[in-house]
Amino acid sequence: MATRRLYVVRHGDADEFGELTEHGRRQASLLGARLAGLHVDAVWHSPLPRAAASARELARHLPDVPVAEAAELVDHVPHVPAEIPPAWAGLFDGYADAELASGEQLAEALVARFARAADPGCRHEVLVTHAFQVAWLVRHALDAPASRWMGLNSANTGLTVIDYRDGLSPMIVMFNDMGHLPPDLRWSGFPAEPRP
Repeated sequence: MATRRLYVVRHGDADEFGELTEHGRRQASLLGARLAGLHVDAVWHSPLPRAAASARELARHLPDVPVAEAAELVDHVPHVPAEIPPAWAGLFDGYADAELASGEQLAEALVARFARAADPGCRHEVLVTHAFQVAWLVRHALDAPASRWMGLNSANTGLTVIDYRDGLSPMIVMFNDMGHLPPDLRWSGFPAEPRP
C-alpha cells in the first residue's frame, strides 16, 4: 500500500529579523534528536531563513538524509474567509490583495505536492514550515472547512504527524507535540500568557 508519513513542524524560535535565536537552535536540535531513531527519507524546508536554519540544525541528527527547499512551504496566508470573524480581522492587515490571492494558490500547491500517499511505496518526510502551513495541512487532513485553519496554532518545533494511505482518509497521528522540549523551550510561538 502506498503510504506517506509527514512529520510537519514549525521552525524554531526566531527573532524579529527572521533569524533563529539560541532557543530556536536548541529546539531544532532537540527535535532532530527525537527524529534520529526514525527512518526519514527527506527533510524539506521553507525558503525563509528561520525554516532553512531549523532544517539544517535538525538534519545534523539525520546523517545522509537529503535536505532541500520546497517553495510550497513558504509562510503565506492560505485562505481568507468571505466573512472574517471580528476577533481575526487584524490578522490580515498589511497583506495586499495580490499576496492573499497568491497565498491561496500556494496552499493548493502545498496540498497537491505533500498531502497524498507516496507513489510507489512508503515515504517518511519532515516538513519544516510555518504555523499557518501546519494549520492548513491539519485542516485539510480533517476535511474541515477552509476557514478552520485560523483556529489552529503550533509551537516552535511542535511536532505534527499525518499519515496518508491510498484509499483511506488521512490520519492525524499527533498534533503540536512538544515532548522533546524541556519546559523552558515550550510555548514559544504563542502569545505571552501563563502556561501549564
